[in-house]
Amino acid sequence: MKKDFDGENMRFKYKLVIVVRKDLNLSPGKLAVQASHASVSCAVKSQEKKNKYFKRWYKEGQKKVLVRCDDLEHLKFLNDMAENEGLMTSIITDAGLTEVEQGTTTCLGIGPGPNEAIDKITGELSLY
Repeated sequence: MKKDFDGENMRFKYKLVIVVRKDLNLSPGKLAVQASHASVSCAVKSQEKKNKYFKRWYKEGQKKVLVRCDDLEHLKFLNDMAENEGLMTSIITDAGLTEVEQGTTTCLGIGPGPNEAIDKITGELSLY
């Protein structure tokens, strides 16, 4: 696979986006763990079901982007949009051992997939 370079910056064609609920005000450690769960879950699912996207994303360097959404309703809306586009998704719910109640939905993983497809869903969201 040919890699595109713009000066010293590689242009990634694939990415995985993690959407975190900002209304939960998760601590940095909790946020990192929940985002990690979403990233790993999406990668594993993608390797099994969307192997072409997984291989290309993995070979490029596994670009991951962390963004925020308003609340659970917004997260579910984004999940539905991603699924309708044929993208891999993974909703993460917490075990309730530390900061939030058991079963609280904390974040959503989308991808890996082509930038253009994912940007249709998450492109307007703020970076975390």
